[in-house]
Amino acid sequence: MKLIIFAGPPSAGKTAVIRQIIRQLTGEYAIAFLKIDVVRAFEDEELSAEFGIPTRKVYSGDVCPDHTGILVLRDAISWADDLGAGILIVESAGLCLRCTPYTTQALGVVVLSAVSGTNSPLKMAPMIALADIAVVTKVDLISQAEKEVFRERVREVAPSVDIIETNAVHGTGLRFLMKAIRAGPDITTPDEIVLRGMPPLGVCTICVGKKEIGWQHHYGILKSLDSADDLYRGE
Repeated sequence: MKLIIFAGPPSAGKTAVIRQIIRQLTGEYAIAFLKIDVVRAFEDEELSAEFGIPTRKVYSGDVCPDHTGILVLRDAISWADDLGAGILIVESAGLCLRCTPYTTQALGVVVLSAVSGTNSPLKMAPMIALADIAVVTKVDLISQAEKEVFRERVREVAPSVDIIETNAVHGTGLRFLMKAIRAGPDITTPDEIVLRGMPPLGVCTICVGKKEIGWQHHYGILKSLDSADDLYRGE
């Protein structure tokens, strides 16, 4: 079974790209789909109704959605494997620009919107830097000059990432993505799958419910307005 993990900011077109994958590869692979979101999601219902594939979704609630994706991924692999799926597609919530959901033994795809601004790739560096493929959507809505600048911004973050430009609604330009999926890795040892990148340095006291403002009231790895370096306060 192949594992494909999609990341990218909200409204970038992740589901539109996934819909094209399902449409083009269903005859070759049995596909299962998992959606990770925070409060509400409908992608699983839409894809199940349109293509008749097995789908699941998990709401992260008070937990970081990218952390939730990692916590449930082993169960999701077992679920898809029990169904006899040839491809498991995982779509992240796309809200955290520091964490990245990509793992070993998977194809990591980041989806970026060309209309989000030419500097936007620089603001989501880890999400792009650890991906195998960057799919840039809505390229029909910008000029050639803007496309070239956007492409260079992606290259600044990840010089070797493969860039695919598309109008995902119509599926133009996605032939290379389908080829990459077919040639991509299969899961061989699920128990040895790990995150590609390092998670954030630590859990701060805000994460566990401390409401006071100002670093003086908190512990762990901290930031102050006047310090370029991280601070650390013990318990």
